Amino acid sequence: MLTKALAVTSFEDILLRLGCATVVGLLLGLDREIRGVSAGLRTHALVGLSAAAITLSALVLHDTLDADGQTRTDPLRVVQGLAQAIGFIAAGLIFVSRDQVRNVTSAANIWLTTAVGIAAGAGQFAIVLATTVFGIVIVTVVRLGERYLPRVDADAD
Repeated sequence: MLTKALAVTSFEDILLRLGCATVVGLLLGLDREIRGVSAGLRTHALVGLSAAAITLSALVLHDTLDADGQTRTDPLRVVQGLAQAIGFIAAGLIFVSRDQVRNVTSAANIWLTTAVGIAAGAGQFAIVLATTVFGIVIVTVVRLGERYLPRVDADAD
């Protein structure tokens, strides 16, 4: 049986978890959208929502199949599968053009949105909140601070 923190208790609980993942995905995608990157609001919202939905489904399936205590299911395998799938998708975002690597931050942001979606699907709202705050600080505040860092020409070496 799942612990009370992970157990899906009601339809309202499902809506809360999916809604939380979607809103956080929108927040994390806002910086990408403002910057004109193709992986923006909708992409991040969909990634967060789908990660939460898959996690929720795994938890419900585990609870249903393991109701007798005899069946051994492992919902953590879903997290492993999500990590592999999103790694593949994120890698597809990254490309090299004129000796410059592009979209690494977008790929990392998609990865972060997946992680937050998994946490939201699992009902781990403290992790969702802390991760979202740190993520927003990284993609906005740190980017603003980068303007004041000295730049080194990569071809100078």
